[in-house]
Amino acid sequence: VAKGFPLKIVATKVETMETDFNAHFVARMVEKLEWGALLGAVEQLGLDAKLPAAVPEGYAEDETFLRALHHVIVEVEVVEGELICPETSRKFPIKGGIPSMI
Repeated sequence: VAKGFPLKIVATKVETMETDFNAHFVARMVEKLEWGALLGAVEQLGLDAKLPAAVPEGYAEDETFLRALHHVIVEVEVVEGELICPETSRKFPIKGGIPSMI
């Protein structure tokens, strides 16, 4: 597989659980994210996340941005569904929030 990323998400059950906001944690996660893939996942899940097309400058001090990102990466969970390889169309089931990549 030459281009197996990002996997497409097809969710049949998504849950949201409110958690405490930690701006420092979320700001540190930004550099670890593949922004385009995250935006694709947000779109595939049909989330009403107010995330910009690109990470804004000064994001570490932008609480509105950090709260929107916190919601997406911490509070939203795909409980049931599948991940689909963009190259082979192989499907990997998600059950109980855990994807089976075997």
